[in-house]
Amino acid sequence: MSYLLRGASLTDYVDVARSLGLDPYRFLRAAGINLTALVDPDIRIPAAAVSNLLEASAHAAGVEDFGLRMAQTRQLSNLGPLAFVMREEPTLRRALNSMSRYLRLHNEALAMCIEEDDGVVILRQEALNGLPGSQRQSAELVVAVLYRVVVLFLGGGWKPRRVCFTHSAPASTATHLRVFGMPVAFGQEFDGLICDAADLESSLPSYDPAMARQVRQYLDSLLARSDDTMADKVRRLIVVLLPSGACSIERIAEHLGVDARTVQRRLTRQGESYAGILASLRAELVVRYIGNRERQLSEVAVLLGFGSLSAFSRWFSHQFGCSVSKWRAQRDVAPAGASANQEYFGS
Repeated sequence: MSYLLRGASLTDYVDVARSLGLDPYRFLRAAGINLTALVDPDIRIPAAAVSNLLEASAHAAGVEDFGLRMAQTRQLSNLGPLAFVMREEPTLRRALNSMSRYLRLHNEALAMCIEEDDGVVILRQEALNGLPGSQRQSAELVVAVLYRVVVLFLGGGWKPRRVCFTHSAPASTATHLRVFGMPVAFGQEFDGLICDAADLESSLPSYDPAMARQVRQYLDSLLARSDDTMADKVRRLIVVLLPSGACSIERIAEHLGVDARTVQRRLTRQGESYAGILASLRAELVVRYIGNRERQLSEVAVLLGFGSLSAFSRWFSHQFGCSVSKWRAQRDVAPAGASANQEYFGS
């Protein structure tokens, strides 16, 4: 499916592009993005186009930190409706839970999962669009925005335990050190932050119970009016639950507040099935995961919800007709030399 996001996601794109000697409007037109998005933060634009725009801009400018540069000055107001509901929550935990619940009103292509164990919390950002090729710029932009959101609530002295990215380290990490104020871990299992659970219990001074109730009712009405189908909802939840190893139609139904038979019945009406969505989503995600040679296949197996590496290897061979090593070798010798993003923008 085609995911959309708010035009506010392009905040500071023009300034960053110009600072690197690019013509931002040429790249926006080449990406098929209406220039109205620069002045209307609520206009909806394709997430895939924005991802391609950022990768092509980074390539043309010869930098690896384009997305980070865009994130440096982000404020809560850039999140639109999300900012209202987060400001009115009593604690950071509640604010982040609201962010996760209503995130698709800001960016349909992104899911946020909050996982907690033994006093440690993982704030994991997961792209749903399954685009081929690198998504380094988009990943770094969304994680840096999440970091800034927490800092805006807790103050500049706050630091997570770790900032994690699945992609490999760039040639220079100077911008990462400036943005996060600490070393960043690359080649990790997820894109996101690791922090202390105690941090999430911090009180937010802006909390107003009456206003919080009104804002939640308003945003719930927006969710109810959205055109998300049952298949869309199931897909989003699969992405969030797969790495836990506990993804099933029963768990999906639990999150949706219905029983498993209801989920399957509604999917059938749409010509879909849980098994079919799971298989197609795994096929999309695996291409992204194994494209990073630094990622161990055992990690890929876990991220895709397989109980063992052997089970993953059998599935991959059945799905793609070859082993992972052969798939990578075939990709390495693919003709044309230029990436899809480079061809698209003629750079």
